[in-house]
Amino acid sequence: MKAEHNDIHLGGRVLIVTAVPAEREAMAAGLNGHAQVDVIAAGVGPAFAAAGTAKALMKEQYAIVISAGIGGGFVGRAEVGSIVLANQLIAADWGAETQTGFSLLDELGFGTAHFAVHSQLTASWEAALIRAGANLSVGPILTVATATGTAQTAEKLVARVPGAAAEAMEGCGVAAAAQLCGLPIMELRAISNQVGPRDLESWRIPEALERLQTAGHTLLEVLG
Repeated sequence: MKAEHNDIHLGGRVLIVTAVPAEREAMAAGLNGHAQVDVIAAGVGPAFAAAGTAKALMKEQYAIVISAGIGGGFVGRAEVGSIVLANQLIAADWGAETQTGFSLLDELGFGTAHFAVHSQLTASWEAALIRAGANLSVGPILTVATATGTAQTAEKLVARVPGAAAEAMEGCGVAAAAQLCGLPIMELRAISNQVGPRDLESWRIPEALERLQTAGHTLLEVLG
């Protein structure tokens, strides 16, 4: 896991990477046109997230990169309508199946599936969200290439990463691109559904986008 950067200059530019335009628009609305921040929609999944982030980083100098959007919350850790702020990003399905179970890249010796966040700015954002009255959890956010759709898969992920708070599909792709450029990262997810059986009727996407807008607004306090 790459060492975090805690000496970031808050006056630097910020790149926020979302997956789809609705997420980009929600974050941008909360940020109210802040001149220091660029928000892009890079596409769904870790590959598009990494490619889109890398393309943006080639065009402009940034101080930090943030992965943001809606996501699933693990039962008992993050309820629908809440916000999860990552204390680490973990690519939960980057690895290999073995005769004894699943092994992450770290165990295989092929690299890492773990990415550290900027702890100082994460703590500042956490405090701002709490002041805004957000229902907030802090914990690992998992990146998966295939969104979980069964209780069995959800249970496997929780066993693989105890304490996992949320699941999304882009964070570690964003982090990989940022890490190659020596930049620190953060990730935030507004929870639209619970991780488990795929029940679209129970999803609360409009409410999650509202929470994402709130997250963008509170980030203004962190940026100063």
